[in-house]
Amino acid sequence: MFDYQKTGRYFAQVSDDIKDIAEEELLSLGARDTRLGYRGISFAADPEALYAVNFHSRLINRVLAPLISFNCHSDKYLYNRAIQIRWDNFLDTSMTFAIFASVSNSSIRHSRFASLRLKDAIVDYFQKALGERPSIDTKNPDVWFNLYINNDKAVISLDTSGGSLHRRGYRGKSVQAPMIETLAAAIIYYSGWDGSVPLYDPFCGSGTLLCEAYMRQSNTPAGILRPRFGFERMPDFNNLLWHKVKSGGMKRINSVSRGMIHGSDISLKAVKASIHNCSLIGAEKVIRIEKKDVFDIDKIQNKVIVCNPPYGIRMAEAEGLCAFYKRYGDFLKKRCVGSSAYIYFGERKYIKEIGLKPSWKKPLSNGGLDGRLVKFELY
Repeated sequence: MFDYQKTGRYFAQVSDDIKDIAEEELLSLGARDTRLGYRGISFAADPEALYAVNFHSRLINRVLAPLISFNCHSDKYLYNRAIQIRWDNFLDTSMTFAIFASVSNSSIRHSRFASLRLKDAIVDYFQKALGERPSIDTKNPDVWFNLYINNDKAVISLDTSGGSLHRRGYRGKSVQAPMIETLAAAIIYYSGWDGSVPLYDPFCGSGTLLCEAYMRQSNTPAGILRPRFGFERMPDFNNLLWHKVKSGGMKRINSVSRGMIHGSDISLKAVKASIHNCSLIGAEKVIRIEKKDVFDIDKIQNKVIVCNPPYGIRMAEAEGLCAFYKRYGDFLKKRCVGSSAYIYFGERKYIKEIGLKPSWKKPLSNGGLDGRLVKFELY
């Protein structure tokens, strides 16, 4: 038996900034006995809950099912332990696989080298048994495996998500520096938007915040567009149970009133990208999107404003950003009375330029950026 079969425990990789709400989400989807750890959350789940977490989670990056864990003081020992795993439980020689590895404070110093040794073990397992081997595909493999080594303790896992869950599948078109989907989902969560008032994004870009708002409000499963999940390669995968989870999730999708979600952008390319991406989740007739400079908007009153305004990395000319944020702050004060604004600042130094007193600030990283989500009440 593999470790996950013995313990019923899995590991959800999630950004440290949103572990609190990710834990709430896990519990709401049937997970039990959650334990916060380094770069993620350990939890117990039966197969139904495992499938539901992968299908519905908006905040988690991946869910790993531990196969074996062992003390690992050398690459030779890593290879010898790994080649003992029954890899034919997860793939055959006609399929492709990939490995993502993380190594810290260990005798094996480089994650790429550790990944290579695990790859050698998998390939040699098939070569010795069948005289042929599966191929490597680092972009879109049939199966993902994970190797984690810390303080010379190794865990080899199957990625039950089959690749990062932030790749929803609706971003058919994109613009420069798009917001990662899990971050957008967290922003919508922290805004508390419940559909009682309209939501507006005046810098909609490729529409990530709009899509996440729609999917949350309509109860659309985050994984609705994923062609497959990694748990379908588990030796104890229950296809009937998976169809039950999937069909149950689809039945709970509800409608959202047209005009309840509204977006605009000064860029025609961004507007076209947003419209296209919204169409992939069936929201093109629900979400209103138009080409408009934010400062040409007459007013955004009694609404929830969520946005990710331009910042240095996203703009070719950054010199005018201080003036831009000051002007945007004036716009919020004069034309957005009665609204609540949730603004993501990729660079914190611009928060003071907006000239408004924040209700709160929440650290939220975006790639390598140490950003902040800031709430402003516009009285």
